[in-house]
Amino acid sequence: MKKLFSTLILGTLMGLLAAGCSLFGVGSEEQPNYKILAKDGNKEIRQYDSYIIAKTTITGSFKDAQSKGFRILAGYIFGKNKSQQKIAMTAPVVQSPQNEKISMTAPVVISPNQNKTWTMTFSMPTKYTLDTLPAPTDDRIKIEKIDGKIIAALTFSGFWNESINAKKAQELTDWMKSFKEYQFNSLPMFAGYNPPWTLPFLRRNEMLIELIKIESKSVY
Repeated sequence: MKKLFSTLILGTLMGLLAAGCSLFGVGSEEQPNYKILAKDGNKEIRQYDSYIIAKTTITGSFKDAQSKGFRILAGYIFGKNKSQQKIAMTAPVVQSPQNEKISMTAPVVISPNQNKTWTMTFSMPTKYTLDTLPAPTDDRIKIEKIDGKIIAALTFSGFWNESINAKKAQELTDWMKSFKEYQFNSLPMFAGYNPPWTLPFLRRNEMLIELIKIESKSVY
């Protein structure tokens, strides 16, 4: 996640190391629980358990939203909350465009260099509930519980940019066309799991799309 962290390294390096990142950037952070429903190489359909997120919404370019959104949420988990508690870093960091829900047949692309509204989320450690999680002091941060959901995921390594993300989103979309029992319920979301010093071949990046399972109807 080179661009996401590039302006934040000095301020967050020690915090990320303390949270479990190695010098090679391969972290041991907690991640939301899920089970795999279908798999084909680097593509999966996953059933996620419910989890809690901290989120913030930024208007601007993809690049600007990354740095601004991460700075806001990193401040929260590093102690800028009403309890002044540090919260363990989790993975992944997810950035998604805000738009209308789209159908399965709609084209799915991420447009580079286009100003729009983005939401960045950090998942919270599972030891917290909505009642025990420290309240943010920054009103740009919202805490929500996410119910269990189905996600299509495509995992890839190396560096990333808007063009690569768009290609990966299209690849995931094309794969999902064979699953007639699902409809898309979101635009593609970029998820990153590693700090910027991670060696390219050790990086874990993902494109994610939320799904809805279509109830089959019996024909009599």
